[in-house]
Amino acid sequence: MTNEAHWDNSTRMHSMEPTASCSPTVPEPELYRSIQAVLPRETDNQQSPDCFNKGMLRWTLHKKVQNNPANSLALVWLLIKELEKAERWDSRKCIIPLLHTLMYAIIQTAYIPDELYKRVYDFCKRLLTYPHPYCTVGLSYTRQIKTERSIPGLMYQRMVTAEQRLKNEYYPFQERVFVLADPEVFSGSLGQVLLGDIETSASVSDGSLSPLDYMCRVVQHSIQAALGAEQCHGPKLAQALKDMGQDVESHFQEVLAALEQRAEESGRGEEGALRSRLQQLYNKIVTDTDSEPLSSGGLCDCPLPNPEMSFYLWTEDLDIWRELAKWFRSSSMSDQFSLIQEQEDFELGESPSDLMPSDMTRFSIMSNDSGIERDLPPGVDPSPSSSLDTASMSASWEQCKTSKQESMRLSRRGGIKMKPSVKDSMVLMQETLEDHASLGAGGGGGGSGGRVGRRGATLQRRAGSSAMQNPFLKQQRQFTARIVAMGDDRVLGRLAKAYYFFRKREARRLFLTMKVNLQFYYIPVCRATTPISSIKENLHQSMGNPCTLGSYLSMVDPWYNSNIKSLGCMIPRLAKMHQTNPGRPKEPFVSDVISYYVRTGQQPVYFTIYFVKITFTNTAKDPVEDVFLTHLEMEFPEFRQISASIREKQKKSLGDLCGAVISMNYRKVTLSGRDIDKGISVRTTGAQINAIPSNKAEDLNCLTLTLNESPTKTKNNIVESKFRSSNIKIRTLESRSFTVTLDRDFRRTYKDVQSIEISPCLDPGYCVQKTMRSKYKLGADKDAGLSKYMSKRLLLPINTFAGIIT
Repeated sequence: MTNEAHWDNSTRMHSMEPTASCSPTVPEPELYRSIQAVLPRETDNQQSPDCFNKGMLRWTLHKKVQNNPANSLALVWLLIKELEKAERWDSRKCIIPLLHTLMYAIIQTAYIPDELYKRVYDFCKRLLTYPHPYCTVGLSYTRQIKTERSIPGLMYQRMVTAEQRLKNEYYPFQERVFVLADPEVFSGSLGQVLLGDIETSASVSDGSLSPLDYMCRVVQHSIQAALGAEQCHGPKLAQALKDMGQDVESHFQEVLAALEQRAEESGRGEEGALRSRLQQLYNKIVTDTDSEPLSSGGLCDCPLPNPEMSFYLWTEDLDIWRELAKWFRSSSMSDQFSLIQEQEDFELGESPSDLMPSDMTRFSIMSNDSGIERDLPPGVDPSPSSSLDTASMSASWEQCKTSKQESMRLSRRGGIKMKPSVKDSMVLMQETLEDHASLGAGGGGGGSGGRVGRRGATLQRRAGSSAMQNPFLKQQRQFTARIVAMGDDRVLGRLAKAYYFFRKREARRLFLTMKVNLQFYYIPVCRATTPISSIKENLHQSMGNPCTLGSYLSMVDPWYNSNIKSLGCMIPRLAKMHQTNPGRPKEPFVSDVISYYVRTGQQPVYFTIYFVKITFTNTAKDPVEDVFLTHLEMEFPEFRQISASIREKQKKSLGDLCGAVISMNYRKVTLSGRDIDKGISVRTTGAQINAIPSNKAEDLNCLTLTLNESPTKTKNNIVESKFRSSNIKIRTLESRSFTVTLDRDFRRTYKDVQSIEISPCLDPGYCVQKTMRSKYKLGADKDAGLSKYMSKRLLLPINTFAGIIT
């Protein structure tokens, strides 16, 4: 190997613990074979065993080099050589997996020579000439490498400081991972394995680490990354930091100040100023224990700890908004924001009905007084804050319902009414602009690349972020909540509904949007009895693949398929191993993969959330409004018992003998952009409406409606059994009613339905802009002003490693 001399002298490296021995140096041929084993191949498919093993092999590769800096530096040299070879051979399928593996190794490497930084930077810069998503990923990593080259150790420092919530005055950003698992899937052994794995990750193998331990790691890594083995003795520094105790916090603050000051200067200061400052700090730390510090020696390993994770079984009682608010208030930085106690109590004291104003019955409050405080009965506290606590609000609500049942006169209760200010409205609009300004320039799907214009908003699924062409830069908020959903399509439907109500709640009263950035991740997991790899197509489509969105992401992103979809298959296997050998696992495999996913998976794929209005046959029952993300199934219960064999034998006459007559009005979407409004009547036993395509040939951002029956012929034309649309209205023309199931979740089944209306959800940010224009009469054109730059649809972004690779 030509570059062997650059990292041979780094073999004199040791563990962060001065008394512990580092792992043995891995030979270069073994590292090379490990790299080749994890790369995706043309012969790989979503169901092959080799594809499932690649995720484990990637994890094993990082474990090999985690406890020895020499191994880590050798891996970096090999990866950049493989990237340059893939560039020469135009093997683009390997570029993004190699690049993510390289960057994850760079963050944890103790010291990287400037020559290596330059080679990585030059390669990432050449990716800017590639199409999406390569240029998007390349731009992100080009900026990171440029900063890391001038400020070594900055990525590691910021990552540990934010993920472990280390209190400081120089880097106020904080992150947290919220793992939301579907209790229908993670019941029994699966839930125990996942919980035990996360607990193992929190305690790690060498015992629970305190904030001071993390501070020691940051100081150790920053000094080593700047000075290298020639000017720093790693074991001596590690021992000195360990003996300091509480005094290490002052050195941690000094290191943060030095690196963040250099970052603010953006390279305008002196080149060696940072290195000189850290050299002085190193001499100060080591001379506290020795008269003459050692200036040359091996470097120590500083393992990158997994971020803080909160695990939840997502039951009906769990409210994401409340959990985010609790985390925000409990953080060490929340005191920087001016929040009055009344506001906090009001937010925590809201009843669930306030989250779902369209789904819950609205109780009117009738007042039996003039509304003037002096006319209130004696002893009544007119202060609004008197009813803000949770107990009194709950009691007032119950009293309100009871008194309404007894009589139609309701007693008056205190409350507050706050209208969203212009500033709050502009924040929602700005976020919508930031997320959707690159609609025509973003990466595409369906094999056609990015398109510009109205068709891009309808048929072109958005993926990735076009920072090079997006004039609205994303505002960096101080808090980042990484929400990881684990389960099948049912948990995604619940996530879409929670996100919809979250946005509606923020539109009514802005609170978390200005402070918390939401990042969504998805790990497809099925029941252990029906693993993804063994799913077979069923004649009844509702019994098909329960993880359609996970299969789609695996289809468009091979690295997601290798690492994340394979994790969903590994968890049931780990559960079986746990049953035969109970006890906490020694290595937190699931948590390690989640950490890798949330750190490197930064390219979102956007999915439209669809709104459905359900009207019942009982006119006394109010219509219900709900949302779905992947699938809607409608069926007539009286025809459910008809077997598939009978349908097959009688498919010619089944339309006349079986089924109910329904009318459908829909807008048929076409590739040419000439949408057609159509209306038909057909006899059917049910239909499935899918929002996620099953193959790349049909990768269009719209709904696909499929009738249960084969095409039938009417007097004028042939009724198709499958068509694409974005707006659909279905109504039964007979006395029969049908049932509707959303996202394959039988907990979200509606019976005795007469009609449904389906359309894309409107983004609350767009609704705010539309309301403001209507209020101030700023023109009759609904798409004038900022509205034409905003997406009307509410999109759910699911982060992947590459977005969509066409």
